[in-house]
Amino acid sequence: MAVVVGFIPTPEGTAALAEATREARRRGAKVVLVASYDPAQAKEAGARKRFRDALDRAAEQLAAEGLEHEVRTMERGRLPSEDVLEVAEEIGAEVIVIGLRRRSAVGKFLLGSHAQQILMDAPCPVLSVKAG
Repeated sequence: MAVVVGFIPTPEGTAALAEATREARRRGAKVVLVASYDPAQAKEAGARKRFRDALDRAAEQLAAEGLEHEVRTMERGRLPSEDVLEVAEEIGAEVIVIGLRRRSAVGKFLLGSHAQQILMDAPCPVLSVKAG
């Protein structure tokens, strides 16, 4: 049994991780944290290190909670939604937890919606949370 959480180091990602922790404890399940990183998208020096540091802090938080967990870092330039869906399918996830943020209609049109793809294509229920 596993809870998959799509994680990015943002308030929404932190909210998703907190909810995934509660959900895993409630279900007696393992947390599988999925983080996508596209090195080609890193525009500033040190971006990869900050990303890795955030993942380390997330893993430390899960360990401190006493939860069985696994961190899967996908560094292959695919869409984050594709990575989350692939892992959920592969491990037979019970639920996927994602964080949501408000975006303009133009932003959704130009960039697409990873959340929408996960909601539509997930092999299991999806729990979405907002920060704050």
